[in-house]
Amino acid sequence: MSQKIILASSSQTRKSLMDRLHLPYQSISPDIDETPKGEIHADELAKRLAFDKAAVIAKDYPEAIVVGSDQVAWHAETPHVFLGKPKDKADAIAQLQQHSGKTLRFSTGLSVQCLALKQNFTLVAHYEVKFRVLSLAEIERYIEKDQPFHCAGSFKCESLGISLFESMTGKDQTTLMGLPLIQLTQILRQLNFQIP
Repeated sequence: MSQKIILASSSQTRKSLMDRLHLPYQSISPDIDETPKGEIHADELAKRLAFDKAAVIAKDYPEAIVVGSDQVAWHAETPHVFLGKPKDKADAIAQLQQHSGKTLRFSTGLSVQCLALKQNFTLVAHYEVKFRVLSLAEIERYIEKDQPFHCAGSFKCESLGISLFESMTGKDQTTLMGLPLIQLTQILRQLNFQIP
């Protein structure tokens, strides 16, 4: 396949996930407004943000296959309350205290676009984690060791954050990490990329 792949992200985690595919790609950070615009469910927000991230890069690189992704965390009882990245340590503590003993759901939007080929695949994948009951001391130790300040929900599942969980449920753990690779590779194969 001669098309260039661009990951519309500056996230190190998403880059690490893309690296798993052993495909050459470029990473470009999209500059979009991530403020909710009246969405009433996390799925709507995740889908729009993923689409917008890919679209802003695709506009400048119409021949490229552009991959955009975004993730929104939410509690089952409040899908209209979106949990973002913590503002600081106190906010991270508060988020993790809120998760204690509860199930946190993740809507991960994926958008793959190529203007030249008139292709647009945009979807939302889901994952959920059940937190065990967490003490304040455990939360503080975790934050000190893992520094999860750039992560929705205030934890890194690919790191020490796994110790906070009672269980994980979903088809693809990379959905929880922010870039659903099973769905992405299915789309790329439709676009004639050989994976593996």
